[in-house]
Amino acid sequence: MIARMSTLFVRTLREDPAEAEVASHKLLVRAGYIRRAAPGIYTWLPLGLRVLAKVEGIVREEMAAIGSQEVAFPVLLPREPYEISNRWTEYGESLFRIKDRKDADMLLGPTHEEMFTLLVKDMYGSYKDLPLSLYQIQNKYRDEARPRAGILRGREFKMKDSYSFDVDDAGLEESYRKHRDAYVRIFDRLGFEYVIVKATSGAMGGSASEEFLAVSAAGEDTFVRSPGGYAANVEAVTTLVPEALADDDAPAAHVEDTPGTPTIESLINHLNEAFARSDRPWTAADTLKNVLVTLRHPDGTTEPLAIGLPGDRDVDIKRLEGQLEPIEVEPMDDVELKKHPELVKGYIGPEVLGEESASGIRYLVDPRVVTGTRWVTGANAEGKHVVDLVAGRDFTPDGTIEAAEVREGDEAPDGSGPLTLARGIEMGHVFQLGRKYAEALGLQVLDENGKLVTVTMGSYGVGVTRAVAAVAEGTLDDIGLAWPRNVAPYDLHLVATGKDAAIFEAAEKLAGELEAAGIDVLYDDRPKVSPGVKFKDAELIGVPTIVTVGRGLADGNIEVKDRRSGEKSEIALADAVAHLTQVVSG
Repeated sequence: MIARMSTLFVRTLREDPAEAEVASHKLLVRAGYIRRAAPGIYTWLPLGLRVLAKVEGIVREEMAAIGSQEVAFPVLLPREPYEISNRWTEYGESLFRIKDRKDADMLLGPTHEEMFTLLVKDMYGSYKDLPLSLYQIQNKYRDEARPRAGILRGREFKMKDSYSFDVDDAGLEESYRKHRDAYVRIFDRLGFEYVIVKATSGAMGGSASEEFLAVSAAGEDTFVRSPGGYAANVEAVTTLVPEALADDDAPAAHVEDTPGTPTIESLINHLNEAFARSDRPWTAADTLKNVLVTLRHPDGTTEPLAIGLPGDRDVDIKRLEGQLEPIEVEPMDDVELKKHPELVKGYIGPEVLGEESASGIRYLVDPRVVTGTRWVTGANAEGKHVVDLVAGRDFTPDGTIEAAEVREGDEAPDGSGPLTLARGIEMGHVFQLGRKYAEALGLQVLDENGKLVTVTMGSYGVGVTRAVAAVAEGTLDDIGLAWPRNVAPYDLHLVATGKDAAIFEAAEKLAGELEAAGIDVLYDDRPKVSPGVKFKDAELIGVPTIVTVGRGLADGNIEVKDRRSGEKSEIALADAVAHLTQVVSG
């Protein structure tokens, strides 16, 4: 059936919605694809649902191509499986928890590893049943603290999550490869620039982990890449660890008066004035900065953590959380700091840090702080710093952690050149989960020798609603959305302009002929709407081909415009169906 603008449930807007932050969010609302229901929760309108269905169709086709079978789990889930895996606690405040009328704990599914594992356990028990791949496309729920960017980061979202089940690790690697290849095909078809990066497994567990990121300034993820092909999410970047240094010629550590130097900048200025070096000026990289943070565990308990790193670097909280997930991290405030009187703000040094120290605060350092390196750092007294403090000789941290910011120009850990930073939207994530959930939930099968073995699993996710925003973000322009043909809500936007009844009659006839030829048509048949408004709506909605029946009809012609390139051409109305069929199939 022809979709008519006169009856289509849509309302376009000329002004950006007040809550919208990124371009895709603004345009998806303005063009009538989605409407905000609550923070991080959106209603999908007819135009939006058509695009969403196109994305789902691409995902289903590629999952079927690797032999994965579709199932559907409920959204409302029992507590018990998540209690067994410990994720009832680990998810913390991001989990939507509810109680039924019998006071039983339930949750809205954030992800379904436990349910897939139990389903396979319930139905299969032999190695002959494996390998197996199952998937679903379904709404997920996470109580995001800061939902933003429309459907890019919502509290309700649709995701494709699939799981592979194999007898051994060799089988898992093959399943992982098949899913990874399927994701390449999915994102190639969706038509936006993306990059595959090394990632951390976080609370999911497992070994190998990669993310598919849509390259976009609107993305929340920062990733790096090198000229030699290295690519990783910043959370997964490893620091090139320098060689340990000999400290035979290092002078003994000595405390110096450094009044009014609570910041790295003030300390460097003072060192260069009062303790000038003969070889070069002091720099922030010569100092050891000790940063205090508070770790908030999923069960609500907290603990302090001290991080030592070169003074020319800052702690990247998101990167730190990537190492500690599901623990959340926040800077230590003055109230918490006062609980530790041995810590002097602005002058904290390693002497009072560490699990065996007076403070008892765990002390982890950046990997660059290797044995033999010399530092200027706090002396744990107001206006005093220690000079020539040697790692491994004068202090020993409790361990190392990757928490320092990654900077443009840092060397890639594989030696493939300097890193460049970019932003991206996480579109897909593939994990080799291993046996974490199978062991927790008792998923075992009999192998060919009749021995019980624990199944090994892979987990693979695609953000389906997020993909709609990512495609929009990657293809929009200054005047509206500009969909690639394979995800556009319609093949063609037919616009009738003017007041002449003959124009509308010709447009109506053409719409019918195009529909009969298998072309999805959005027909702007509104009789009392100006041509300017119709053209603006067509450009805003972003269907890839815009056809205008108007003044040229007097000469037997219509206008065809490519929405993405802006190119226009006139063709004979008599040739329109054949020509447009070729354009659409093109």
